[in-house]
Amino acid sequence: MSDSAFADLWTRAQEPVVLDGLLQVAAATLLAVAVVALSRWRTLDLESELGIAFVRGFVQIVAMGLLIGVLLTVPLAWSAVILLGMVGGATWISRQRGEGLPGVTRISLLSIGVGAGIVIVLMTWAGAIEATVRSLVPVGSMVIANAMKINGLALDRFREEIDSHRDVIEVGLSLGGPPQAVLAERVRDSVRASLIPVVDSLKSLGWVWIPGIMAGMILAGENPIYAALYQFVIMAMIFAAGGLTSMISSLLLSREVITDAEQLQDIRP
Repeated sequence: MSDSAFADLWTRAQEPVVLDGLLQVAAATLLAVAVVALSRWRTLDLESELGIAFVRGFVQIVAMGLLIGVLLTVPLAWSAVILLGMVGGATWISRQRGEGLPGVTRISLLSIGVGAGIVIVLMTWAGAIEATVRSLVPVGSMVIANAMKINGLALDRFREEIDSHRDVIEVGLSLGGPPQAVLAERVRDSVRASLIPVVDSLKSLGWVWIPGIMAGMILAGENPIYAALYQFVIMAMIFAAGGLTSMISSLLLSREVITDAEQLQDIRP
C-alpha cells in the first residue's frame, strides 16, 4: 500500500463531514445508553452484553471504514482475503449460539463459507456484484453477516429441539428408526425458525421499510426503479445464502449428534 493511499485516508478523516458524523454518533449513543439504563432498571441483566456489543460495533465499523479506504487502492485478490477473514469472524460469533453441539465450529465454518461463498461467486459472475474491492467487500460482507445471523438462529433452535424432544428422539432410535428420519422434523423446524426474520423482511420489503441500499442509491441520484430492483437482488442473495447456510448446518448437525451406535449424544453447553 502506497504512502499516497494513507495520505488520502488522513485527508478524508479531517473532512468536516467526519465531525458531523461524530456528532450524530453521540446522539445515537444517548439513545443506546437509555436502552441500557432501562435494562438495568428492569433488572433484565442485559446491560453488560448490550454495552459491549454497542462499543464493539462502533470500533469495528470505524476500523472497517478506515480499512476499506486503504483497500480501495489494492489488487482485487485482497477482497478474497478480507471476505475469508469475515467468514472466520462470522463462524466464531455464530458458533456461540450452538455451544455444546458436537463439531459446531467446523460445521459453522463450512456452512457459512459454502452458503455465502456460492452466492457471492455466482452473483459476481452474473454481474450483480462488480468484480472490484469497492463492491465485493461491502456487498459480500452483507451476505456473510446475514448468513452468520441465520446460522446462529439455526444452531440455537436445533439445540433447543434436541433438548426438548430428547425422549421422543431416543424412543425413535431405540425402535430402530433411521437417525435421519427420526431427526427430520428437528432439522425442518430449525431451518424454518432460522429463516423467519429474512422471510418477514421480504414480505415487508417496500411496504413497511425501504432498505438502506435502495435509499442510498436514490439519494445518490440513481434511477429509483433500478435501485428497487438492485435492492431486491440483495435481499434475494441474503435469502439464498441464509437458506443454504441453515440447511447445511442443520443437516450436518443431525449427523453429528448421532453416535456410531446410532444413539443420541449428550449435549452440554
